[in-house]
Amino acid sequence: MRKRIVSALLTCALTISMLSGCGSDTAPAESTPPEEQESDSGSTQAVTAEPSDEVAFQKFPEVVEVHVGQGVSTTDSLPAGLSVDNNQYTDYLLEKYNIKVVVDWTAANGNDYNQKVALCIASNTLPDAMVVNREYLVKAAKSGQLYDLTDLFQQMQSPQVKEVMDSTDGEAIRESSVDGRQYAIPATEVETGSIQTVSVRQDWLDECGLEAPKTLADIENIAKVFMEKKPAGEDTIAIAGPDKNTSLYPSFQDTGATTGGFEAVFSARDAYPGLFLKDESGNVSYGTDTAAVRETLEFLADWYAKGYIDPEMGTRDSTVELINSGKVGMFFGAWWVPGYGIGDAYRNEPDANWQSYPVLTDDGKYNVRTGSVTSGYCVIRKDASEDVAKAVIIMANALLRDENTFDVSEQPLNFWPIRTLMAPADECEYTYHELYNILDGKTTPEDYQGITSAYKLLASDVAVVKETVPGYESGRQLSVSDFSMDNFGNFQRMYSLLVGDRPYSTTPVDKKVKSCIFSQTPTMESKWANLLSMEKEMTMKVVTGKSDISAYDEFIENWMAEGGETILQEVAEY
Repeated sequence: MRKRIVSALLTCALTISMLSGCGSDTAPAESTPPEEQESDSGSTQAVTAEPSDEVAFQKFPEVVEVHVGQGVSTTDSLPAGLSVDNNQYTDYLLEKYNIKVVVDWTAANGNDYNQKVALCIASNTLPDAMVVNREYLVKAAKSGQLYDLTDLFQQMQSPQVKEVMDSTDGEAIRESSVDGRQYAIPATEVETGSIQTVSVRQDWLDECGLEAPKTLADIENIAKVFMEKKPAGEDTIAIAGPDKNTSLYPSFQDTGATTGGFEAVFSARDAYPGLFLKDESGNVSYGTDTAAVRETLEFLADWYAKGYIDPEMGTRDSTVELINSGKVGMFFGAWWVPGYGIGDAYRNEPDANWQSYPVLTDDGKYNVRTGSVTSGYCVIRKDASEDVAKAVIIMANALLRDENTFDVSEQPLNFWPIRTLMAPADECEYTYHELYNILDGKTTPEDYQGITSAYKLLASDVAVVKETVPGYESGRQLSVSDFSMDNFGNFQRMYSLLVGDRPYSTTPVDKKVKSCIFSQTPTMESKWANLLSMEKEMTMKVVTGKSDISAYDEFIENWMAEGGETILQEVAEY
């Protein structure tokens, strides 16, 4: 439905030649002016208003300082003279909105940053704003340290932000809420980011006279032939596996698909390990505790024993480096890996024709496991002024609308303060079809210029697709030889969208499964790390043959005894 609505808006804009925007002319609904609203934590009803640019992008009459805590990259760097609070983005905020960002502290992304966040919450010394995960959102909200955004966000969100929120059917707002009140601005993730496909060296398939895979039986047959014919020589590996930093499948708290893991194999066998599942009667179970998971572990162990899976899985330093070396015939991963993830594979071997396909059940059904729609949360200190809270929302509005206008070639985005990345849930799929409209001559790049929507990269994508895919022929599946690598960044993005996301853009889904919870319960805070470690160790040992399947049965018993039973009760209550 939503795709049809957006397409209709675009068609309307083209028809009447008013390409300056697709926004509604409807005036905001009557409500108390935003500056007179109070964030009353006792209120239970959000004040709703039609989003408008006038409110969402207002400039303050005086400078408003926003003090932030910021995670920074340990590998990227800014040019000399620039910093987290002194760059083109902060200059833009000051000039356009009178918002001055002041960085109170920085910490390296990962454990260092999370430790700093935990310390701020423990000592009740939050900066005006910072980005946290769901666990810390709940902790800070439960201890009364966060600004209640329930009403203010509805008043201040831009039309583009509302479009993103609506694309999640309300899940993004629910996941940024605690006890029914919104305490954060959610960063959102494209739905396809959590869905695995199988990527295959199509040139190897052609060389061996094989058809593209559909089912696990097809994948097994391809692996068998690859190991017999060894297209990459004696070092040929049919199927890449997880490296030492990757699990066989994600846990319920992870938002993205693994690279080299096997969640697509489990889903094709109607198994969903690592998720908490609720049935129609409201009963909660742990997805790992099923006969289907047990049988799939044995299934993968058989693949491993036959030599189809990388013999160094679980101990290899990097699965991506292995794929880049040209020795691998197949791997499981997300939509972005065939383009963004394995750039060196094409630099090393420009004819490496990686193609992505959905993994279907034996009877041709398409089952997928999806993750949380949110990937982070920007929280605001409870005692911050309303102007500061408004400023943080304006920053999120401006980033979504205008991020594509910045030159980031020398100023990495990950240094921008409290960057709350937002994307419509169907952004990749919508873009996929619009790119084909361009390639097929149904629309032109000029048709998309000046249209303001949540699909922030669409105008730039359609502008480069023809020059990036000069070999396009209607009706034929794209090959790597159809793409130009002259602008390698454009090649990686177009390849990710047109090849990597082709499965999810074109294959109807028969069954979607997601966890009924994405945050930790009280018992998880002390027990989950150990339970998860036990699970990862058990699955790796069973698949690699270091333990037989009895290790799975023992794990399930221990999981229940060491906190799992209580956790299931807490999840059911949650």
